[in-house]
Order: sequence, then C-alpha cells, then structure tokens
Amino acid sequence: MTKLNLSAVLLLSLLLIGCGGDSEESNPAQNARFSGWGGGGFGGDRVTSVETEPVTRQSISEQVKSFGTIKAQDVVAINPQVSNRIVKLYVDLGDTVRQGQLLAKIYDATFKDQLQQAKAQLEQSKVAIKRDSTQFARQQQLLQSNAISQAEFDNAFATYRNSVSQYQSAIASVTQAQENFNNTEVRSPVRGVVISRNGAEGDIASAGQTLFEIANLVGYETRIFLPVQDWKAVKIGQEVNLRVSNERESSARGVVSRKSPQLDATTGLGEVVITLNTIGPNIYPGVLTENVINIATKDRAIVIPRSAMVEKVETIVEPESNTIQLQRTYSVFVSQGDSIAQLRTLELGIEQGDRIEILSGLNTGDNIIVTGQQSLQDRGAIRVASGSSFQSPESQRVAGDDQPGNRQARQGGGRPGQGGNPFQNMSEEDQAKMRQRLQNMSQEDRRAYMDSLRTANASGN
Repeated sequence: MTKLNLSAVLLLSLLLIGCGGDSEESNPAQNARFSGWGGGGFGGDRVTSVETEPVTRQSISEQVKSFGTIKAQDVVAINPQVSNRIVKLYVDLGDTVRQGQLLAKIYDATFKDQLQQAKAQLEQSKVAIKRDSTQFARQQQLLQSNAISQAEFDNAFATYRNSVSQYQSAIASVTQAQENFNNTEVRSPVRGVVISRNGAEGDIASAGQTLFEIANLVGYETRIFLPVQDWKAVKIGQEVNLRVSNERESSARGVVSRKSPQLDATTGLGEVVITLNTIGPNIYPGVLTENVINIATKDRAIVIPRSAMVEKVETIVEPESNTIQLQRTYSVFVSQGDSIAQLRTLELGIEQGDRIEILSGLNTGDNIIVTGQQSLQDRGAIRVASGSSFQSPESQRVAGDDQPGNRQARQGGGRPGQGGNPFQNMSEEDQAKMRQRLQNMSQEDRRAYMDSLRTANASGN
C-alpha cells in the first residue's frame, strides 16, 4: 500500500511539473508575478525586490583633487647679522609682530667700543686732511712763483691724497661699526606671526643661523603637485575649494594663481600654486587640506549615482599583436511598469565623487534601480519597494505564506499529498540556509527537492 501511494505521489508531481512548464512558456508575465523567491512560489524565475530612483538633471563638475599644506605666501627668515651672546628675547612662537618691532637683544659692549674707536679715527682723519689740504694749497702757490721744485709739489699732493683716502676709510669704518652696533637689536622686517624660534637667552647667536621665522600676513597659499593629465587640465584663474579632513564642508576657497611651466624631471609631476581668498576658522599655516579644482561644470546634466551602475568586463585577445585587453561596458536597469527590469547600456561623461554624468542611455523621468540590481537580468521580474518594506530576496517570506490556504498549511493542515509547509518545523536559521540552498538550484531541481520535502513532511506527520 505504501509503494502504491508513493507511486501516486511521484506521478502527481510529474504531472504538476509538466503543467507548470507549459504555463511558464505560454504566459511568462503571469509566471513572473506568481513565481520566484519573493513573488509567490518556488518554481520559475524569482521576483527580486528593488528600490528605484527617478532620473533628474543636476549640476556636475569635472574636478581635479590633490592634497597640500597651507602656508603663508611669504616666510621671512631672521638671521642675526652679528655673533655674540643673546641677552634678551622679546617674542615667542605665535606672537604677532609689527614691522620694525624688537625681537631680541645681543650683547653689544664689544660693538659699542668698536663704534667709538671708529669715530675717533674719523676725527683724526678730519684733522689730517685739513692740515694736508692747507699745505697742498701753499705748495701750489709756491710752484706758480717758481719758489719750489716740481718734486716738492708732487710730494705735497701725494700727502694730501693719502689724507683724503684715510678720511674716506674712517667714514666707512664708522658706518660698519654703527651697523654692527645697530644689529645687536634684532628687529622684524615685516608684519607677521612668529612661526619658529631657534635659541634661548644665553645662547650664542651666529650670523649663519636662523633665529626667527616670521610668516608675512599678506595671505595664505598652498602648493600641490599633479600628474601630467591633471596638470595640463588646470588653468590659472580656476576656482578651488579647500577642505580640512575633519570637516564636511569647504573650509576655504581660492584660485589657481601660478603654475609651473614644466614637470619635475624626477617625479614627473607639475607644481600648481593656489592662493586663498576666503578662509575659515580652521585654516592656519601647516594644516593639510584637500584641494578640489573645478575644471568644467555642466548645469543640466543627467546624473546618477555610480553605485546604481553594473559594470561588465570582457577579455579581448588580439591575435595580431598577441595581447590581451580588457573592455569595460557600463549599464543600468530601468524599471518598466514596476514589474520588469530593462537593461540599458550607458555612455559616461563627467565623474564627480559618487556621481556620474550619463551622455546616452537614459532619459529624464526614467526610474533606475539603485538597490538589488546586481542579481538582475534583462527583462527580469522585479517588485519595487522602498524604505522599511524593502527586503533582500533572502529575507523575504516563502512564496504565498500570507495566503489563506497557506495559513492552514502552517497550522498543520496543508494540501493533500503535499505535507503542508515544509519549513514549518524549521528554525529561522535553518529556513534561511534552506532558502539559500534553493536559490542556487535550477528550476527543475528546486521543484523536485520541494516535492521530496513535502512528501517527507507528510510521512512524518
């Protein structure tokens, strides 16, 4: 009797499979609606839950991005002009100084003595030149009256010229001594901010050592280095948005002010200088910013998120050159009637972050599938959902669980000979595993497997 029942069940299953195959071929739209993992059964192609987004026109810009460090346009290094001990420092890091302000004092006793000595020598030279000039004038008169020889006159003239030279040398010595004495007071040549200080009171200041660095408060700039393609696209006058890494919005704005006419021979990069004209509170010398240069902007372009696209990579072998090339094509799925997914091949344009311009393949008003498109095929069955109602195919209920007939199956009744819902005694984890297993099966294997489960379930009851 058991063998007879088993034979009847197998015969009934074959008849059901045969009838189901005919219905799928004769009415694929109806089958797509009532079959699949999320649509109402385990036979046929599954219905995939998707989210859609309308295609709109937006503004998009072609951009060049690079990182650079903010610095003052002019940084002045203050080097002591004389060497001696530092006796006093008047400023420190971060202090704002005015032009001519005293920064440090160097021990000046030695330089004061040198100045006094030079002034004394100058006074002696003044006396000597006055004496020798008078003697030269007298000798000139005597020569005209033939009272002296030419040789005596020449000696007087040489003495006078020597006194003039010594006088001029004494003037230079006083000037140098005065300059050295003045340089014992280190003063700022510009208005700015002290960004570096080397040395402390008691140290020996050296003429070749930088004692202070002062950033001239005339503005900020940043220098970036770009590869050749980006360097060629950047033009002087283009607008730049600068963003500090911990901020979402732009921290400053600027323009491309200078551009190197050549690439660096070692790195192959081109230098571009950006001058800031609007700065935020977090912009200061030394901060690292991301610089975004707008190369070209389109105001009314068809723009979609990059995540909505499906990329296909094909390997092409060139027999003549014996090379392998990769050909990439990009497409997107468009919802038709909220039930069919149509594949569209795209031609891409400008890219900006996670957005991309579409030159052809889409029209304004098309509803593109932005979630669930990776498992779709052209003309595949879909169910449009959004928000909390969206579920991935693996998370959806077994087909027809909410129908009145299946409520009876969950309660232990079920259809005759089918054993009710085969998942009714499984845990949620086992049900998820079973769904994943069924998803990887072909249509015929899935049907056969489900029939065997229902038969085993009916026998167990």
